[in-house]
Amino acid sequence: MSTATAAPSVSAATQSASTRRLLACGVLAGPLFVTATIAQAATRDGFDPVVHPLSMLSLSELGWIQIANFIVCGLLALVGAVGLHRALGGGPGGTWGPRLFGLYGIALVWGGVFVADPAFGYPAGTPDGAPAEQSWHSILHAFAAPAAGIALLVASFVFARRFGREGRGLWRAACYAVAVLYVALTVAAFPAADYRWMLAGGALTWLWAAAVSLQVLRSSR
Repeated sequence: MSTATAAPSVSAATQSASTRRLLACGVLAGPLFVTATIAQAATRDGFDPVVHPLSMLSLSELGWIQIANFIVCGLLALVGAVGLHRALGGGPGGTWGPRLFGLYGIALVWGGVFVADPAFGYPAGTPDGAPAEQSWHSILHAFAAPAAGIALLVASFVFARRFGREGRGLWRAACYAVAVLYVALTVAAFPAADYRWMLAGGALTWLWAAAVSLQVLRSSR
């Protein structure tokens, strides 16, 4: 009798530990991507974050670092989305929250697999200005940023609804604030002709996604 009773408890504990490990991957994805990107932007010879989008860090002989950054962090976000699905179950946001986080992960992997074209003098020796024609992989790469951004933008409203139902007013307000700031920073980048605004908006949403995963991780203990 004691063996039969203990087995489900052990199984539940194992599953819970597995879910926490998956969620931890989601927590790591955003900070790792932001840190690695900023470190490269600050140290890569010839790279100017004002005129060069972060995707162009995938170019030059050190470009493999940013390619790996895209793919590894995208896979971490995907794994984290599985953890979210397990942890949230069928509650509010339990279906679309993980799906949207998973789409964000896929977009990061996509951005690493399909690389942008050289342009605006980067890497060194590249002519100034945009290329006359885009390569097929650069065209495909262009879908990555909007896909990730839209996925996390929509997810912020999904989780705002969840936190509101749970009576977590500060978390709900934070979700709405992230959405507003992301749109404002992204829009501001175009008239300012400064990609740093866009990077700031992206970093805000990536770190917000990590914070949500961390909150769910803490709640699952």
